[in-house]
Amino acid sequence: MRLRALLDTEALGLRLLGGEDELDRSVRGVMTTDLRDPSRYLSGGELVLTGLAWRRDAADSEPFVRILAQAQVAALAAGEAELGAVPDDLVVACARHRLPLFAVHESVAFATITEHVVRQVSGERAGDLAAVVDRHRRMMTSGPAGGGPEVVLDLLRSDLDLRAWVLSPTGRLIAGPKVSGPALPAEVCGQLAAEHLAATRAGRRAPHRVTLGTAPPRTFSLFPVRGGAHRPAPAGAGRSPQAARDLRETVLSDWLLAVEADAGDWAEERLDLLYGVTQLIAVERDRRDAARTVRRRLAQEVLELVQTGAAPAEIAARLRVAAPVLLPGLGAAPHWQVVVARVEWEDGQVQAGPVAQALLEEILVDPRSTGPEHSDRIAVAHTGDEAVALVPLPAVSSEHDGSEAGVLADALLASVRDPLTAGLDDDGRVTLGVSAAVHSAEGLRGALEEARHARRVAAARPGRVCAAGHQELASHVLLLPFVPDDVRRAFTARLLDPLRDYDRRHRAELIPTLEAFLDCDGSWTRCATRLHLHVNTLRYRVGRIEQLTGRDLSRLEDKLDFFLALRMS
Repeated sequence: MRLRALLDTEALGLRLLGGEDELDRSVRGVMTTDLRDPSRYLSGGELVLTGLAWRRDAADSEPFVRILAQAQVAALAAGEAELGAVPDDLVVACARHRLPLFAVHESVAFATITEHVVRQVSGERAGDLAAVVDRHRRMMTSGPAGGGPEVVLDLLRSDLDLRAWVLSPTGRLIAGPKVSGPALPAEVCGQLAAEHLAATRAGRRAPHRVTLGTAPPRTFSLFPVRGGAHRPAPAGAGRSPQAARDLRETVLSDWLLAVEADAGDWAEERLDLLYGVTQLIAVERDRRDAARTVRRRLAQEVLELVQTGAAPAEIAARLRVAAPVLLPGLGAAPHWQVVVARVEWEDGQVQAGPVAQALLEEILVDPRSTGPEHSDRIAVAHTGDEAVALVPLPAVSSEHDGSEAGVLADALLASVRDPLTAGLDDDGRVTLGVSAAVHSAEGLRGALEEARHARRVAAARPGRVCAAGHQELASHVLLLPFVPDDVRRAFTARLLDPLRDYDRRHRAELIPTLEAFLDCDGSWTRCATRLHLHVNTLRYRVGRIEQLTGRDLSRLEDKLDFFLALRMS
């Protein structure tokens, strides 16, 4: 459909503010967002709807519009419900980038526009399916009280006799039909997520067909929700903007729609409807992501205070702000755990921090829970290549007696290991570290360091997905202060003195190289990049370290010995 057709539809309440010469652009989808940078969710051709919550001042409009123009969206529609008239700076920015701009009257719900676009693009090709889309419109215009994605799934069941579920990439059941019928077992959810991630990493076109079990077998068709949610372009149509993006940026966070049917012999109209349904479900994803913005900001502020050595009173004040958001209705101040995660790709070309942040937000949700709202009590920030989560725990006692029912490293990845391994394929790795619970702001800095040490222990283990908890540090890091001074000096001298002597004589920087190598978890590529060295030069230095000390840096025991020696020195 064309932009001009949207403008001519009075029920949508659109008013053109700029871009009259571009009204013949085609609209291939719709997206609602208030993110400052929604590029990861754009594939080109969308009508972008925004309530302008991302705009703090006039300077924010230019970068936001530039991102949309680079993603080749069709147009931007700004709601007037929050700020009234659309700001002039946004009008100017859209004109500069030749991006058509509409104002949406405050009486018109974004869900109404979403449904209209979905129906025009995919739902009007057959009369029997148009009725289903019309029922979807009535559900979406009722807002969150209308039942969310579960109602969409119920309509698929009642109108098309299709049973469908929305799953996270880790296999958590986000939404299922409310109508009677057997539930989808957690084991099946995990298998479907793993199959979906494996097919995505292999570059296979959606929907992905999967058959599970033998008595009797069950066949599912898997539709991606988000970046890959739009139907693939026809052969010869050219490469879309989304196709040019690295799928590893979103593969570990995108939802999927699992339909119990074989879509291989479906008519085009039915396939189009299912892709339209994924766009409706994506509206719920947008709401969840927008809700996470506040929690992410709180976590980022606390993390910056902790890392810069701010006074405990300042950190405590910020935590008092965070606690009601993360644990609404809680009378007493909570205790806290820190979880650190890192996602690493072998070529190092994907920015790892945001990927780890989105993944950690999902991993920390109880896999037995359903619904997107269960992630609302997790605050995750990212710094550099790692993500850091603040996990609030109800304060069950006033003494530090270990009675908190907190996050356990062993259980954290148990239910998500197989799907994540499939998504990581043969070039990615996830490592996590979990701290003990702390009871005040004074303990957060130590908890952060503890979680980071635990993650390094996990990184020294084999496997694509590894985690370690604070209990596993008790044998070394937590006991270091109690090691007698003469033992500490002898231990560090035996390992580090040969390297220090060599550095003094040859200016070889073996000690800094060793520190960087351990900090990079033995990754040759990342360590060489950090030190601005060629990998061969790094290998020579590590070889010299091993020759001088008689140790092997590929062995976990020797890595730990060097780690402890550096800590005690």
